[in-house]
Amino acid sequence: MRFGRRRRAEDVVAESVETPVDPESDDAEATPERRTPTGKSGRQAGTEPESDTEPEVVAEPEGDVEPDGDANAEAEADTEADVEATATEPAGDEILVPHREAGRRLTYVAAAAAVLFVAAGAFGGAMLQPYLADRALVATKLQVAKTSADAITTLWTYNPDNIDSLPDRAEKYLSSDFANEYRQLIDSIVPTNKQAKVTNNTEVMGTAVETIGGDEATAIVYTNTVSTSPVTKNIPSLRYSSYRLTLQRTDGDWRITQMPALTQLDLSPQL
Repeated sequence: MRFGRRRRAEDVVAESVETPVDPESDDAEATPERRTPTGKSGRQAGTEPESDTEPEVVAEPEGDVEPDGDANAEAEADTEADVEATATEPAGDEILVPHREAGRRLTYVAAAAAVLFVAAGAFGGAMLQPYLADRALVATKLQVAKTSADAITTLWTYNPDNIDSLPDRAEKYLSSDFANEYRQLIDSIVPTNKQAKVTNNTEVMGTAVETIGGDEATAIVYTNTVSTSPVTKNIPSLRYSSYRLTLQRTDGDWRITQMPALTQLDLSPQL
């Protein structure tokens, strides 16, 4: 068994805290420095930076770095080159498909649609034709009724001052033959009516178109005539009459060819 001398604790601590020796300095002290414990204030003071510390120098960018504008221009040039390359790529080969005629079913459908279209047009025309014919007939009846009413009003309305021109005013409503007959009738009563100063007013109460076909028509006109004269002390005489007029269309105008009286009712007072 070996017995040795135990080293002191101070020597162990001194060896562990020896400061490194600067190899470049020949005068470095080899004496170890003993570290002593320090408080909180001492540690804070030790961490404060020295006043003579030089500021860090920011490295400037090297001269070979290109600006951002050149990088963007190169990126746009690359994009345009890619687009041109894509546009110049050859299109794929065209595939020719043989022509196929329409099937029977499509032909039948087209034929059926054409038939339905023609049938609809024919049906519409067939339905419209009676409507148009009825409208034309109604318009013709209105024209006949208006001509008949105007003619009767003109034929039997006069006074002592215009009875002489009555045939001329009524001529546009009468055919040539019937106009001559009417003129003869008026000429025969002009002297008497002018002497008695008769005033005649005729009002049409109603008109009915009896028949119409082609250029001929018949109409019945109901009238109310009031006559006055100084001879009868201007006491009005009242007559209700009805006439059946036969009209014929000439050059688009309806003219009366006959005018027989159907009924006459005289309500004049007897003096």
